[in-house]
Amino acid sequence: MEQLLKVMNFCVSSDGVAAGEQQSRERPFGFDNPERLFSWAGATASWPNRTDPGGSRGLDDYFTRVFLLNIGAEIMGRNKFGPQRGPWEDYEWRGWWGDEPPFRTPVFVMTHHLRPSFTLSDTTFHFVDGDPATVLAQAREAAQGKDVRLGGGVTTVRQFLDADLVDALHVAVSPIRLGSGLQLWTSPDELLDRFHLEVVPSPSGVTHHLFWRR
Repeated sequence: MEQLLKVMNFCVSSDGVAAGEQQSRERPFGFDNPERLFSWAGATASWPNRTDPGGSRGLDDYFTRVFLLNIGAEIMGRNKFGPQRGPWEDYEWRGWWGDEPPFRTPVFVMTHHLRPSFTLSDTTFHFVDGDPATVLAQAREAAQGKDVRLGGGVTTVRQFLDADLVDALHVAVSPIRLGSGLQLWTSPDELLDRFHLEVVPSPSGVTHHLFWRR
């Protein structure tokens, strides 16, 4: 069975912005109030960080629930892993997620500055310096037949799209405009030369864009 490279639950604004350019420890997404982009997922019954009973069911909950389904490895850019740039100055930094990262698979962090792998709970982070095709081959081997999730950020997703390596994307478009920042696209129509597209509105106000390779 073919191993797919999938972008899942990737959140952007109506003008295609997924992150600001001024990332810091205090502002992981580079702008204030990032929950404006992913509040649809946080409101669902299947949101993993939910501490109270309840939450919505339906379409949004489905996408939240299948985030881990048949995923054997994740690829992410260094900026998704943390705010440091250049050579590593703080090896104590082990990501934004604390001692229980949500990935539960090997994670391949793309960076020109390598550091030793480490494991937190059931997630092992590997730091790799390679082009998208090389990193994808590593992740596929580690995934042991399951699919690979491309987690972001924007620059990393664009790299893999430009290399024509992405098989499927789910992008959740929130009804807000951010005006500036790192854009996934100007319009989703930019991807229609390579992908089919189904657009599904949700009662939450988010519009789910489902792309699959032609």
